[in-house]
Amino acid sequence: MSVSTPLQDEAQQQLTAGDVPAYMQALGKAARSAASELRRADTGIKNRALESIAQQLMAARARILGANAQDMQRGKENGLDSALLDRLALDDARFDAMIEGLRQVAALPDPVGEIDDMSYRPSGIQVGKMRVPLGVIGIIYESRPNVTLEAASLCLKSGNACILRGGSEASASNQTIGECITQGLVDVGLPANCVQVVATTDRAAVGALISMPDYVDVIIPRGGKSLIERISRDAKVPVIKHLDGVCHVYIDTTADPAKAMAIAVNAKTHRYGTCNTMETLLVDAPIADLLLPELARAYAGHEVELRGCERTQALLPQALAASEDDWYAEYLAPVLAIKIVDGVEEAIAHIERYGSHHTDAIVTQDYSLARRFMAEVDSSSVIVNASTRFADGFEYGLGAEIGISTDKLHARGPVGLEGLTTRKYVVFGDGQVRQ
Repeated sequence: MSVSTPLQDEAQQQLTAGDVPAYMQALGKAARSAASELRRADTGIKNRALESIAQQLMAARARILGANAQDMQRGKENGLDSALLDRLALDDARFDAMIEGLRQVAALPDPVGEIDDMSYRPSGIQVGKMRVPLGVIGIIYESRPNVTLEAASLCLKSGNACILRGGSEASASNQTIGECITQGLVDVGLPANCVQVVATTDRAAVGALISMPDYVDVIIPRGGKSLIERISRDAKVPVIKHLDGVCHVYIDTTADPAKAMAIAVNAKTHRYGTCNTMETLLVDAPIADLLLPELARAYAGHEVELRGCERTQALLPQALAASEDDWYAEYLAPVLAIKIVDGVEEAIAHIERYGSHHTDAIVTQDYSLARRFMAEVDSSSVIVNASTRFADGFEYGLGAEIGISTDKLHARGPVGLEGLTTRKYVVFGDGQVRQ
């Protein structure tokens, strides 16, 4: 069954001719057209589309995992580092998590069309706000093929068309997942152009995508710092982003030692290549001599390299000396910076100076101290007595996330359905005219 459209055929002709900018313009036209139709789609058909996509994916499990194996082999041959290979890999567990995330999105309340803040004005009119889609979202990402599905599902449920440009290292995985998404859309009568996976790995496609304000309403980059810096600098449309994930865990004197151990180990070692992994551990001085040697033994079991301040080195001779650069570092690797601090005030000051406003956690039994930490740490997620690894749309109950934003305008933290919508004023009257 063919699922192409005249606009997609035009795009393919441009790509075949090698004209990448014209190809991207054609994708943009197709997305804008689809967005107009998708805006009219009700919750029922959007949910049926998500379930249809789930069925297509499950039927193609072997084909998708086979495509991912090709990507993994090519990545190893091209010298991808372990963090990127970890992000690239799909196995049965991650595949099942993709399907579960898709169905969680289907089960979430649809924010589109919600009207709130209604109030009567002295004139007799009622004024409120309605939640509406952003329109067309361009998403640029590296490595993770699961982002293809997460992005498509969230954009679809929130009524947005999307153009997805994955990294060349995941091209086979992304294209195969994209084919399943397209078929699932068409099977329920939605436009195939609602979700378009860019079919070229030419970097000119990125430059074109971020320079089409007539067709694209917002860009969301997910990848390394250099990619996001480039997009933030060159984009001609708004960008939702975070640059770094320099996440901290601060262990206060009152912390329960068992909880502190579990959280500090999990936050660092659960996965190394994620933006919510702890990169710097801050320990209150009065408990450092009791806690750090035990933590060091736990980290040694995971082969984590430790880099510490002078006081840390005095307790842990195996720790290397931490430089100024280490406090700014997002290692994405089994490396951890450790600093002994004198109380919560120094911990907060350190986070403010060196942190990236992504995710920071405190382990404490002091409720007042926890409240102070939450109020004064200026990050998109602030966590009390739990691992930084929970800073994730799936774990927050969003079903999936399009990314994490450390910006303060429009969306902040894990960006789910509401982050992909905006609000417009609506007014109800009964014949009123302005005097």
